[in-house]
Amino acid sequence: MNIYNLIITAEKCILFFIALLTVFSVGAEMYAVIQNGKIALTDLLLMFIYAEVLGMVAAFYQYRKIPITLPIFIAITALCRLIILQGKGISTVDLIYEGCAVLLLAISTLIIQYGMGLSKNKDEHDS
Repeated sequence: MNIYNLIITAEKCILFFIALLTVFSVGAEMYAVIQNGKIALTDLLLMFIYAEVLGMVAAFYQYRKIPITLPIFIAITALCRLIILQGKGISTVDLIYEGCAVLLLAISTLIIQYGMGLSKNKDEHDS
């Protein structure tokens, strides 16, 4: 077995382990929600993050690459969850920084999507 195959095998094992732990974490979160008897927006955002992680693993297995926008969406969701968790106790400066971070991530997603669209159009035009 050469080093390339070893790395690919390790990568697949790690991704499987990530997917397994993500499913376990979703189950634990759902159990906690059921125990509390109520669900908060932060709980939903956390489950959405878990769903995006699973989507990222699935995308890797299907396409052998991870679309760059998926981790950005996860980061945006995580930042929004952080803002909500901090509640009214958050300082104005921190809220501005975190809001700007969300805005920068959203703008970067638009730029990436626009760039990919231009690239596809150019490839189709060149054909």
